[in-house]
Amino acid sequence: MSFTIYPAIDIRGGKCVRLFQGDYAQETVYGESPLDVALEWVRQGASWLHLVDLDGAKQGRPVHTELICTIARKAGVPVQVGGGIRTERDVAAYLDGGVSRVILGTAAIEDRPFVEAVLSRHGKQAAIGLDCRNGMVATRGWLNTTDVKAEQLAAELVQLGAETFIYTDISRDGTLRGPNVEEIVSLARATGKQVIASGGVSSEEDLLSLSRFAGEGVSGAIVGKALYTKAITLSAALKLIGEGA
Repeated sequence: MSFTIYPAIDIRGGKCVRLFQGDYAQETVYGESPLDVALEWVRQGASWLHLVDLDGAKQGRPVHTELICTIARKAGVPVQVGGGIRTERDVAAYLDGGVSRVILGTAAIEDRPFVEAVLSRHGKQAAIGLDCRNGMVATRGWLNTTDVKAEQLAAELVQLGAETFIYTDISRDGTLRGPNVEEIVSLARATGKQVIASGGVSSEEDLLSLSRFAGEGVSGAIVGKALYTKAITLSAALKLIGEGA
């Protein structure tokens, strides 16, 4: 199995930002135009982009659909998007607008019939976002922490047709402390499905550590702050792990 690097573009107030551990009060703006940022990552070799509607995640409904679909149409590479996707209309708006994969997060906990319908209808065009704090799934833009364990929820969703999971360790997101490799690999082994790592990737060594488990289902990593602070150079990282080689 190949390993994909997903540059992250988090959108709030129409700008490209990064949050510290999901805290909306700890925001850094890295670009006034998310489209320009997306095109720059593609120029450097990105084969996928990861977009998050932070306003949508907080409000429980997509806020930046038009902007995100514009990016999806103009980027020239597949785009996956999450944040506030709660209805089949939301899903259709994105997929019809050029997005390649939608990410269901809060809905996986709060609206199982909806998730089942999306997985049944769209299959591999839907991923499940497991945003976790101390191993427990968090919802609504990470503002609420549930008592549901990630592996337990993933096992249930596999039975409904889930093929791809995005595992985010909230405690490491935006911290550059390194990813939670152990839990990511454990989830991949437990589900037998693709798991994309998110949160804490701080160096090329982190990417190498994750890519070594590509054969066990760790299919990629979302990289945000490390790219924006230049701790990781995308073109060099892509060459290092052999993506697109």
